[in-house]
Amino acid sequence: MDGSDIVLEVKDLVTTVKMGGHEVRLVDRVSFTLRRGRTTAIVGESGSGKTMTALSLLRLLEPPVRVAGGTVRYLGRDLLALTERQMAEVRGARIAMVFQDPLASLNPVLRIGFQIAETLRAHRKMTRAEAERRAVELLRHVGVPDADARAMDYPHHFSGGMRQRVLIASAISCGPEVIIADEPTTALDVTVQAKILHLLDDLRQEAEASLLLITHDLGVVAAMADDVAVMYAGRVIEQADVDTLFHAPRHPYTRALLACAINLEDDRNTALEPIAGAPPDPRRRPSGCPFHPRCPDAIPDCRRIDPPLEAVSAQQSVACIVAQRAMADA
Repeated sequence: MDGSDIVLEVKDLVTTVKMGGHEVRLVDRVSFTLRRGRTTAIVGESGSGKTMTALSLLRLLEPPVRVAGGTVRYLGRDLLALTERQMAEVRGARIAMVFQDPLASLNPVLRIGFQIAETLRAHRKMTRAEAERRAVELLRHVGVPDADARAMDYPHHFSGGMRQRVLIASAISCGPEVIIADEPTTALDVTVQAKILHLLDDLRQEAEASLLLITHDLGVVAAMADDVAVMYAGRVIEQADVDTLFHAPRHPYTRALLACAINLEDDRNTALEPIAGAPPDPRRRPSGCPFHPRCPDAIPDCRRIDPPLEAVSAQQSVACIVAQRAMADA
């Protein structure tokens, strides 16, 4: 692929928080691209930096957390260099986010239709009546039954799945080119999860938008993603298209994640293989590769060399000296 279809390009993104007089890296030199009409998944354990990366892209951080370096280019324009007023014009209109907790994301004292209408009025030249009519159309479009009446309800009148549909309606209201979905099905039961994910995928295809999907669920990744970035300890440690990642993972952490995921095609009695140990405390990162204390393939060099993310093929990059050397010798 050439670069003409790149909608969002993240390069060496660093996000820090001040702790005990020291700057601690929560997102550490993260780089990836999001291509037009495709879904890129960011996957990893809790605490790996997935959500912090998403919040950094949209500059939704509260002090003392801050973006300390890197670039986030949306159609060539560096979002980190914009004024807050300029960024507010991008947020919601061009890049929208669906958060994992819809009840916390919606204002409990405002009617649903009003909240969607206010998003429209903030970014589009619409009268209140026009925006409210459009809000009802959007609720109907995302599958909220009896949308005219439900637009007058408050968030607590909706189930978890319906609240998530409301958030999605608000996110797509201004026709964004990028949708960021942060664990959008975390608190939902399995059947509702599937419906929400199918809805997101259908809307992405319909609008020819790009979807950045943040998840810890490899089943979701397999079903929805075109490209995958695996995060560990605030870093991207492997990147590949979804088929390559699942069939030929190179990083030991990626292989470990796949080994502890349920595969319904396998024998139901097959034991899962949990990953030994725990992710490092960002205040006390180990020397060398951050995964080496948990890695079954670690060699002495892993304790002193902090490997960069390097391409090992046209489809795959990995931050592991063992994998890099093996591919170089192959």
